[in-house]
Amino acid sequence: MYPEITREYLKSNSLVKQYLQSFDIFVDEGMQKVVDTQSVIEPSIDNYHIKLGRVRIEKPTVVEADGSRKTLTPAEARMRDLTYSAPLFLEMTPVEKNVEKKTLDIYIGQLPIMLRSKHCVLSNKNAEELKKLGEDPLDPGGYFIINGTEKSLMTLEDLAPNRILVSRDKDKGAVQAKVFSTRLGFRGRCTVDRKKEGQIAVSMPSYSKSLEIMLVLRALGLNSDEKIMESFSDAKEVRNDLLLNLELDESGNRKEALEIIGKRAAPGQPLEYQLKRADLLLDRYLLPHIGVEPKDRLAKAFYLCRMTERTIMVACKKRPVDDKDHYANKRLKIAGKLMEELFRYAFQFFTKDVAYQTERANVRRRQMSLFAIVRPDALTDRIKYSMATGNWVGGHTGVCQVIDRHNHISTVSFLKRVTSPLAKKHPHYKARDLHGTHWGRLDPNETPEGPNCGLIRNLALMCEVTTHSDEKSVEKELKKMGVTMSL
Repeated sequence: MYPEITREYLKSNSLVKQYLQSFDIFVDEGMQKVVDTQSVIEPSIDNYHIKLGRVRIEKPTVVEADGSRKTLTPAEARMRDLTYSAPLFLEMTPVEKNVEKKTLDIYIGQLPIMLRSKHCVLSNKNAEELKKLGEDPLDPGGYFIINGTEKSLMTLEDLAPNRILVSRDKDKGAVQAKVFSTRLGFRGRCTVDRKKEGQIAVSMPSYSKSLEIMLVLRALGLNSDEKIMESFSDAKEVRNDLLLNLELDESGNRKEALEIIGKRAAPGQPLEYQLKRADLLLDRYLLPHIGVEPKDRLAKAFYLCRMTERTIMVACKKRPVDDKDHYANKRLKIAGKLMEELFRYAFQFFTKDVAYQTERANVRRRQMSLFAIVRPDALTDRIKYSMATGNWVGGHTGVCQVIDRHNHISTVSFLKRVTSPLAKKHPHYKARDLHGTHWGRLDPNETPEGPNCGLIRNLALMCEVTTHSDEKSVEKELKKMGVTMSL
């Protein structure tokens, strides 16, 4: 419709720009975050552990038959059926009897590299240089080469994490507020459920049964009835439900609430163990995105109050239910985030393998040399397997697929594909339907026929996905503007 605008946009913007940016952010920051989360490997050896430091990556290389290592180009990887990947190195420091030994730069495995990303040999090359390297200057990149095959990561559509969504069960009359609480790779579904009669309960991961709302609020630090009532609004509907739930409450203070939760979570165990189990549930599994320390409990209590309040208002028809198909309630996982999930999964196996090999060497009275203990295959094989088969973390399948190379347009279309996690065998009429918020974001026409209709979509030509945002900087700006947490 506006060819001049389209032409000018394509001159200065790559159609896969967001994928390249997200992969670069993963390599520069995401990998280090995963390593810092682990920080230490602790094998079952007295007074011995391994500190982890900086992780770094080099340019893509290949090891030849004579043991030499040379630079690898994408064209050579295609012709020789190789994986276009780069070596990873990690700083590891053995600590024995609280004495740090020499820090070593250890080779830990290979990471597949996205073509045209910052760490690719094609980066910042002009048309003539690309031709000399056997590449098409018009090829956008944004994909990987695994065992000589060009493969692309599908963009996954998912419900927004750390966001309250309220729904209603029309048959039972129950209302539920749920939030997919996500922190450092852990994703847990926490809910506040209100029955038709007005009883309200909280559910969380790692504990199958629900807990009464007042019990949880007391355990989190809202000791008295007055504090609980002050934490909610003065709406008549809210007050009525709160008074009903206070009448049903068995606990009188925080200590009693923790004891009740502990008895239910670990029946038959000593009281000390029960209290530890209750603390673990509240700190680690209840709304972990807010924090996992005891000091974060009061903030969790106020967050539950907001969830409860929204549940009551929806039940009383003072507020509409949240639209799960609205694109403000969706998030797109693009290449960088998907690679971070895979690297975190593979790195966990790597650290377990290092711990096992260290224990094995110690039992056999061998010298514990990190160069001999670290097996790069532990990391490389898991990353390569997922990218070769498409079987991803979290049970997703078909995440990594062979690129459609019928023509240039089909290739670009394939790279901009968005897939839904919903099962294609179910109707999901609303999820498949075109939504008003798709305007300018998704192509309204391009979707396959058959069972995948409406579940597989394509990003609009000029649609851009935000690749990185720092929550802490946003919080600082809000505090500067005078935004405070209301009690």
